[in-house]
Amino acid sequence: TNIAGHRGYFLTNDGVDLNLALIQYGLSFLKKKGYKKLQTPFFMRKEYMAKTAQLEQFDEELYKVGGDGEDKYLIATSEQPISAFHANEWFERPTEQLPVKYAGYSTCFRKEAGAHGKDTWGIFRVHQFEKIEQFVLTEPEKSWEQFEEMIDNSEQFYQSLGLPYRIVSIVSGALNNAAAKKYDLEAWFPFQKEYKELVSCSNCTDYQSRRLEIRCGVKKMGDREKKYVHCLNATLCATERALCCILENYQTSEGVIIPEPLRPYMEDRDFLPFVKPLPKK
Repeated sequence: TNIAGHRGYFLTNDGVDLNLALIQYGLSFLKKKGYKKLQTPFFMRKEYMAKTAQLEQFDEELYKVGGDGEDKYLIATSEQPISAFHANEWFERPTEQLPVKYAGYSTCFRKEAGAHGKDTWGIFRVHQFEKIEQFVLTEPEKSWEQFEEMIDNSEQFYQSLGLPYRIVSIVSGALNNAAAKKYDLEAWFPFQKEYKELVSCSNCTDYQSRRLEIRCGVKKMGDREKKYVHCLNATLCATERALCCILENYQTSEGVIIPEPLRPYMEDRDFLPFVKPLPKK
């Protein structure tokens, strides 16, 4: 905190290894399901950020950067640059070209201005974190089927890590302007004795694609009605939050057991011993 301020942190040694293992496993997991890996830029021009972000995000989440005569914004999620990746495109052969599935990887930056007093200790809620994101462009008729598939992917991921969780359907009054429907996956944190959000899965239908002019269907002379793709996003793994959950669920008196799927990415180690004795009660 002396160097980066409130909610700043360093990861060292095993913390770095475990974080990188989650990233590599997450990308490999989605690649096997037909997702294309995509590492995004960390900032966006204002004209594109305004087309994909919510108005309140500019006040509560987004960091503004300047210096070259043009304002840019650090991304809060890779969903933002990925949604703009196909701006002004027209998928003329949707049955052949769609769905387009991306496994987005990026560092994310959030001011957390609206989170005063929430999760003030540890690295669960921080200003900078890594995230693997599912992002899909699909035909409108198939978006709800895709929505269920994406939350199922997230469930399978946390099942493979052996973490207890529940799925919560978010009430309409709590949705932002973009999402038509949203599920959260909340995992159990035994030390805190509560479920906490690890995953957010949203079907934004044509909210983003209309602003970004991402269309589909055969171009016909005289067509007056535009057909837009549907955009969906779902967290696979926000790694710092997943780290917290793993440490709470896999802790023993001697150290922390490494979940089996992560071991190939950690030199086949299966255990991380404590480097300091546990504090006495």
